[in-house]
Amino acid sequence: MKVRPAGDCVWEIPPSEKPGMRVPARIYASEALLAQMDQGVFEQVTNVACLPGIVRASLCMPDGHWGYGFPIGGVAAFRADTGVISPGGIGFDINCGMRLLRTTLTEDEVRPKLRDLINALFAAVPSGVGAKGFVRLSEAEFRDVMVEGSGWCVRHGYAWLEDLDHTEGRGCLPGADPAHVSARAVSRGRDQLGTLGSGNHYLEVQVVRPGGIHDPRVAKVFGVDAPGQVFVMLHCGSRGFGHQVGTDYLRLFDQVMRSYGITVNDRELACAPFSSSEGQAYFGAMTAAANTAFANRQVITHRVREVMGRVFGKDPRELGLSVVYDVCHNTAKVERHPVDGEFQELVVHRKGATRAFGAGAPDLPDVYREVGQPVIIGGSMETGSALLVGTARAMAETFGSTAHGAGRTMSRAQAKRQVWGETLLKEMEARGIIVRAASKSGVAEEAGFAYKDLTAVVDILHRLDISRRIASLTPIGNIKG
Repeated sequence: MKVRPAGDCVWEIPPSEKPGMRVPARIYASEALLAQMDQGVFEQVTNVACLPGIVRASLCMPDGHWGYGFPIGGVAAFRADTGVISPGGIGFDINCGMRLLRTTLTEDEVRPKLRDLINALFAAVPSGVGAKGFVRLSEAEFRDVMVEGSGWCVRHGYAWLEDLDHTEGRGCLPGADPAHVSARAVSRGRDQLGTLGSGNHYLEVQVVRPGGIHDPRVAKVFGVDAPGQVFVMLHCGSRGFGHQVGTDYLRLFDQVMRSYGITVNDRELACAPFSSSEGQAYFGAMTAAANTAFANRQVITHRVREVMGRVFGKDPRELGLSVVYDVCHNTAKVERHPVDGEFQELVVHRKGATRAFGAGAPDLPDVYREVGQPVIIGGSMETGSALLVGTARAMAETFGSTAHGAGRTMSRAQAKRQVWGETLLKEMEARGIIVRAASKSGVAEEAGFAYKDLTAVVDILHRLDISRRIASLTPIGNIKG
């Protein structure tokens, strides 16, 4: 399949390369990052370009790698009136996302208590496959969470009111409909609020190193004050609840899409017209899962505040434990973007991709409206993460989207063949990073060498002005699923 240069760090596969492509496939990457992408990325990004109602191009971010249906790092927008919605373009962990908490603590203050802090966080935030949280809900109460998201947490004392302002969509996406959620999904999800899960999910204590502030003006707006400042980053989503919703509707769409005259190159792209009864049912269930993911990260935030208050002997507000931002990936959202010079209502699928709205976007909190939306990009537990800001260029070029992480370069099985989890834990501790994990094999799966160079990914985003680099964060402690 021929990939052609289409600008600085922009590559395109034209519709002539595959029968059925309605738009080009566009990949944002350096030559080195492009070379790291497996063949599955090119197959998947072009398959997406064949789906009904797609506009402009099928996109893949520089962290792109093979996924389910869409490449991870995939972005595609479909007309709301004539286009489709596809669970493969959203992912099974619906609204897997990132949350960043600032503190007024310094590394010098945290280091003497770091092991106690990590142990206490590990005890307070359940992790691993099948983990259950401390919040006990009836089915009716869980359905309230589906509709209210983080607002439910405010009502029940698990959130500060200002947390909502610093959460995408105020922690509650419109359109949730619990009536379209299966009993199986409810049973899997209602005991999981406040839990990390497994895989690449984590709760991490991080620090800004000298030289880690790249844009002091915007960093100050985001609450990044100086090198040595400590932050807490959280990565998790809707857990088994979202997985079951995705499973349920993939099965349904596979059965009904032919009745709508839709065929796909890959069954993992099973879809339905967004305006159809099935499409609207999935959208209602998917949004319900997204709202529970917001609530999940909010309950974990509550536990972090409790633990840090106890470990450091201060009220969490004295520790400055405020939310910088909470941003989701793995969603489909109805948004208005320009297409061929006119604004259209689109269903924007972001699969392992993050919203990156620029300055002036109406749903940004007042404090960020003049600079743009904070963008949180997770790296590996060994190398660190990045804080960026959304841009006008992203709004014009990528439907207000950017990368969500470093992106894997090898499978979890390959990583486990290269290192023992016990060995990696000891090596990381020798470098000053204390890790607690539900599974030592899970630690091996998440070794730094299994991921792309985050700096290289961020450099491309910054160079293309899809999102601009603000600060770099380095891990000193980590809770793994």
